[in-house]
Amino acid sequence: MSFDVHWPWAFFALPLPLLVYFIVPALKRPSAALRVPTLAGFPGAEAADNGRAPFQFASTLLLSLLWLSLLTAVARPYRTGEVVEMPVSGRDLMLALDLSESMKTADMTVNGLSVSRLAVVKDVLNDFIPRRKGDRLGLVLFGDEAYLQSPLTFDTQTVQTLMNEAQIGLAGQKTAIGDAIGLTIKRLQDNPEDSRVVILLTDGANTAGEIDPLKAAELAATYKVKIYTIGLGADRMDVPSFFGTRTVNPSRDLDENALRTIAQSTGGTFFRARNPKELQQIYQLIDELEPTEKDPQIYRPQQSLYHWPLLLSVLCALALSLRQGNVGQLFTRRLNKQGERA
Repeated sequence: MSFDVHWPWAFFALPLPLLVYFIVPALKRPSAALRVPTLAGFPGAEAADNGRAPFQFASTLLLSLLWLSLLTAVARPYRTGEVVEMPVSGRDLMLALDLSESMKTADMTVNGLSVSRLAVVKDVLNDFIPRRKGDRLGLVLFGDEAYLQSPLTFDTQTVQTLMNEAQIGLAGQKTAIGDAIGLTIKRLQDNPEDSRVVILLTDGANTAGEIDPLKAAELAATYKVKIYTIGLGADRMDVPSFFGTRTVNPSRDLDENALRTIAQSTGGTFFRARNPKELQQIYQLIDELEPTEKDPQIYRPQQSLYHWPLLLSVLCALALSLRQGNVGQLFTRRLNKQGERA
């Protein structure tokens, strides 16, 4: 921890009051009506001289302290803390999460209970996101359209909070996979080429948006954006019917071929998650990606201290005002009383 000032040149003005005192001519006052060569012999004259000396010394001291504190405040003193090192390695990951109507399908089982697909995704991501130490994460939510919920940031806790707050239908009922890929490309295109990674999770096929997913994948390959795609949804699900229960495929709308093509054309991998365990294993596998080295960044936090000398200058000004007002009046009254006694 150390102390320094931003503008040290402010202290060059320190001798300014003395220069003004010696260079600027004294103010000519009107001649007094009564000239007295000396105060010797006048009652109370000696007491007046003895009383003014300490008063003038204190005023001079307060004025000097006032000027010094003002200059110190102008110089903007600050205190620097210990060196803080920023993460020196990591990746820039954009999480693209499907919030279409089908994500509420309860074909996942956790502890014997049927839960929605979105609930399982949140549970797995709540374990995945905190482990991204040194990575910058971003969050894109897509349905009828794609929306940037969080830009790339080291604040993974905020990304996790925004992810947990996401609800089915927030972005619409359909699935705009192509638009989601296009938005992630836009957010990653200015980053280093080896640090452009997208993890896209969906449970369906592209049914909305203006961009075809395969065309978006070609654009991603052009910009060196690597996309890992995850197809979510069980293959079998028992549903009640009039004649008892029947088995259906809740993932019949999942376009595995398109997701596989998107991943392969961008250098990523396609994963299939049929249950919470498989989904967790997929994110653990992605978690083992080699980090990209970045230039080390360090900084020292600064705490501004200019308000303390500024406060001191205000107190000095207040003390001067009291001395020249109340104290001066008391001093005059004291001289008058001594003159009356004499």
